[in-house]
Amino acid sequence: MVVDYLSATFAALSDPTRRSIVNRLTDGPATVNELAEPFSISQQAVSKHLAYLETARLIERQRDGRQNFCALKPDAIREVAKWADGYRRCWEKNFQRLDKLLDEMKKQHARAG
Repeated sequence: MVVDYLSATFAALSDPTRRSIVNRLTDGPATVNELAEPFSISQQAVSKHLAYLETARLIERQRDGRQNFCALKPDAIREVAKWADGYRRCWEKNFQRLDKLLDEMKKQHARAG
């Protein structure tokens, strides 16, 4: 089965709880209990969110004794940034062309007036 990881990443990040978890993990690895702490949802619901993030390759889980630790995997975010950067460059070129056109129009208007 071919997985579109960019779509999976966007889908995972579409949920505010999952975005909060990703944001928390930018500070470093955390246990599942630490990640669940700020939310008023069940441990099972948090585990489902973590599974979604793991499927999207945004986090990885490791077991240390009885505790599960989660850590951020930056590669998926880099892929999103790379994808978005292509559009940013495209729009910047469009805005530069528009600025150039507006400057030319201003100069023509100044000469005519």
